Amino acid sequence: METIGFDLRQMQRTPLAASHVEALRSAGRQRHYPPGTVIARQGAAMDRFIYVEEGEVEVVDAFTGERMLPSAIGPGQYLGEIAFLSGGTWTMPMRTAVDTRVIEVDRPAMLTLMAQIPEMSDIIIGVFAARRRRQLEAGDGSLRLIGEEISPAIARVAAFASRNRIPCRSLELGSDEARATATSCAIDPNQPAVIFGRDVVVTDPSPHAVARLLGMNLDLDPDEHVDVLIVGGGPAGVAAGVYAGAEGLKALVVEDIAIGGQAGTSSRIENYMGFPTGISGADLVWRGEIQAMKFGTRFSMPLRVVSLAELDDGRFCATFDNGQSISACAIVVATGVQYRQLPIDRLDEFEGQGVYYAATEIEARRCAGTEAVIIGGGNSAGQAAMYLSRSAACVHLVVRGASLAASMSDYLVSRLNADPAITIHYNSEVRQLAGNDRLERIEIIDRSTGAVRAIDTSALFIMVGAAPNTGWLSGLIALDDKGFVLTGSQAGRDNCPYGTSRPGIFAVGDVRAGSVKRVASSVGEGSVVISAVWSHVRNGSGR
Repeated sequence: METIGFDLRQMQRTPLAASHVEALRSAGRQRHYPPGTVIARQGAAMDRFIYVEEGEVEVVDAFTGERMLPSAIGPGQYLGEIAFLSGGTWTMPMRTAVDTRVIEVDRPAMLTLMAQIPEMSDIIIGVFAARRRRQLEAGDGSLRLIGEEISPAIARVAAFASRNRIPCRSLELGSDEARATATSCAIDPNQPAVIFGRDVVVTDPSPHAVARLLGMNLDLDPDEHVDVLIVGGGPAGVAAGVYAGAEGLKALVVEDIAIGGQAGTSSRIENYMGFPTGISGADLVWRGEIQAMKFGTRFSMPLRVVSLAELDDGRFCATFDNGQSISACAIVVATGVQYRQLPIDRLDEFEGQGVYYAATEIEARRCAGTEAVIIGGGNSAGQAAMYLSRSAACVHLVVRGASLAASMSDYLVSRLNADPAITIHYNSEVRQLAGNDRLERIEIIDRSTGAVRAIDTSALFIMVGAAPNTGWLSGLIALDDKGFVLTGSQAGRDNCPYGTSRPGIFAVGDVRAGSVKRVASSVGEGSVVISAVWSHVRNGSGR
């Protein structure tokens, strides 16, 4: 299955050409560092590109201060990984092992160079993505989570890190490595914790706190204006970000959970053109995010829009859940949908403690060796069943209808029926949850016979229904009776299929009334809508 980048251990390295190095010299400056100089500090802004001309730079273990990897970065190589594109922070310290001479180019100038020299950009981005993949697979970043298995707060941080492809290592409370890590940071080894290197202990663990440490949550200038604010980081929103950047629009994409949206919870997508062996939804959209950043589009997360207002000059002002705000000439609504909460007693009590709405690597670990139960009959539920069957002892798929034919792709139905580890319960629903601090047991009732079956499980996945995320629109545009955004002729915009009832606000993807709920469709809509956005911005509307 496709992933986010090449395997760093096996990829053929392409050095920067002599002309590329000369361009770096012209745009930057030469620096000399004696042995033992820390030139990249963990948590500091990744504000410059560093190319090694002579010498050697080693990656340092943020907890022990020792050299972390057997190999080092030598002449012709460069520091950094994919967070450079977004202006993130260094996640691991780096220091010179010998006398070292480098070329340093400030980040804005480097991004300009990469835009002007695509061949150089392709080489650098390929290496940066491969380094992020290696970090994810090795779990050797400076972010460590202790006690995810017992702390709901740290479990939320783990899910945020996993879905946003943030390298981290999760340690079981009481394990030898957890105790050693806690001791190195001088904290209680018997308490859950989030640690970013030896010197930073997050006192109030949350996705927001971790995002701020990593430079993912932008400090927005209230006087700043963007051409287009794209609300939602799923396939439609990220596609809009790619094309907005490519067209020269100043674009900002905001997402309140993770880049990928609901598609990011899909463990394997096999019917998206160009990926014959399949790709996870999170990896697919992550690739799109990198493309968008290459063109200058910015991303900020976790950041939720709580209200939207139209200003006197025709612009729009979006206010976020952290109190910040920004104005934009145009708004693209790409907030998608979320799985509905079912009317089951104690459901709220067990959310995050046995009840989940995504089936990613994090959730798969939590149901290893146990029975997993999935409610839903769509493609996401089918993909989750196939994915979880690799780790769970068995998987129960609970479907209200008598068939999957109308709601699930045929290839998935065939695979589910052929997998001995998956049992499909038709005409059924979950009616009762039981447990103390965590989910321990559920009851399934067969609606056609009234028969009840109890299943001991610590993992229930709800993937049914679709509620649009449109409450933040503050009544500015017309919605249908289910809350989906009306566009095109339904909104009186015959000449603009993705335009809403208010000029300057557009809607794409699953949040749009009448849209086809498929990843490819969302990507297409996000790509096409930018033509209308560009016309709105360049014609002077909202200025």
